[in-house]
Amino acid sequence: MRAFLASSIGVATAAALALPLALSSTALAHPAAVTGSAAPSAPAGSTQSLPLVPVGPAADRTPGVPGMSTSPRLPETRGLSAREVKTFSLVGVVWDDASTHLDGRVQVRTRSVATSAWSEWQEVDTHNSEHAADPDTVERSSGRVRGSTAPLWVGQSDGIEVRVQAEPGGRVVSSGLPTGMRIELVDPGDSTHAQPDGKNGSTSEEAAPDHPATPADDEKGELALLPGMTMEMTESSSANVPMAPLGANEIPDLNKADSTADAVLADSRLEAAAAPYIGPRPRIVTRKGWGADESLREKTFVYTNTVKAAFVHHTASGNNYACKDAPAVLRSLYRYHVVSSGWRDIGYNFAVDKCGTVYEGRAGGVAKAVLGAHTMGFNTDSMGVAVIGTFASTAPPKAAVDAVARLTAWKLGLFGADPRAKTTLRSGGGNLFAKGSNVRLNVISGHRDGFATECPGRRLYTQLPPTRTASAKLQGRP
Repeated sequence: MRAFLASSIGVATAAALALPLALSSTALAHPAAVTGSAAPSAPAGSTQSLPLVPVGPAADRTPGVPGMSTSPRLPETRGLSAREVKTFSLVGVVWDDASTHLDGRVQVRTRSVATSAWSEWQEVDTHNSEHAADPDTVERSSGRVRGSTAPLWVGQSDGIEVRVQAEPGGRVVSSGLPTGMRIELVDPGDSTHAQPDGKNGSTSEEAAPDHPATPADDEKGELALLPGMTMEMTESSSANVPMAPLGANEIPDLNKADSTADAVLADSRLEAAAAPYIGPRPRIVTRKGWGADESLREKTFVYTNTVKAAFVHHTASGNNYACKDAPAVLRSLYRYHVVSSGWRDIGYNFAVDKCGTVYEGRAGGVAKAVLGAHTMGFNTDSMGVAVIGTFASTAPPKAAVDAVARLTAWKLGLFGADPRAKTTLRSGGGNLFAKGSNVRLNVISGHRDGFATECPGRRLYTQLPPTRTASAKLQGRP
């Protein structure tokens, strides 16, 4: 077992900044603030938050950071020298003021637990502010929200080195990099609910009893707790009853006829439609199925009036994950959104992995109009679907694109929306449209349609036109 040397927060000496590129495990320091269990790879997950410190002249820096200037006269550089840390699987950088942009370049390299080898330098996507609650909302103005980069999934690692350099001529060049910059190292923990080999969501008797539990299952009409479930878990799960029993790890798929009948049973207003165009419901892994720690999020659910549009995203967290790891990636994203970025819950309403498995995102019920934090300015009356991965230059897997079509055919159909049509949303404020303006958008849009961003990546964005057609066909539209 590797030696583990702990030190207090903020201890950063010149010697620590000048450590060589290849380090022995016994020579690594660990200045970390840990949120969660103190034990490495804790079942509940944990977050290590380490301050990024000014990097000195070129002679004091680890060489070989591609694209980074070594001139001390050029823009501010902060970083973290190579060191051993507790096990983590996802990284991101946060800073104090969510309204401040990070105009610069963020690069990390990590040491694998499995091989003890250091990775090459990897780029972290710095454009993440557009994935957030709308301005002037309760969630945005909570006082807990931080600026943040996109998270990067690196797999189980126990070593980290970071370099951040301001971009010459950027919007914040006069003041350099944002204040309070920290690297967040997220351990997703373990989950007894996530099944191996892509079979996420158990149908065991423990997870899904023979007699479905209901939200009012005790003598007082209050939520009854199943064994091993907290009140927060029960409330989250009850939002999906009767589509699945209380405590279920997944919501089963339904054919088109049964999906329509199920929707009409749940909402009598749909009976007025002569032929409701509701697509077949896909199988959805619940929050319990992917192991969400319900104690992290805010307790209440927030809803909007309807779902008029679906915004498609990529998580920009990289493609280096196996489908069996998708629940762990989600647990990491969730923890990064809530603990590191200060959001009330994970930002997306749904996530889709590279094998086409659909996951419940923000709590409140998969069939309901849950307010997300995915497309700044257009979270109201919309839903956010994130494909796990980065698709700027890599084509999204067909299974994932097909899953987006199935999910939107069902969810948009519940609210009478035609995937091929356009709709009007009122802007809540962003960098493309003034607050209060009415904006005409495709019912299935990419994130970049509502905000100046690369998301969902060029290669995924080009798949949206055929996705609209496939979604409408699944709805049975002529």
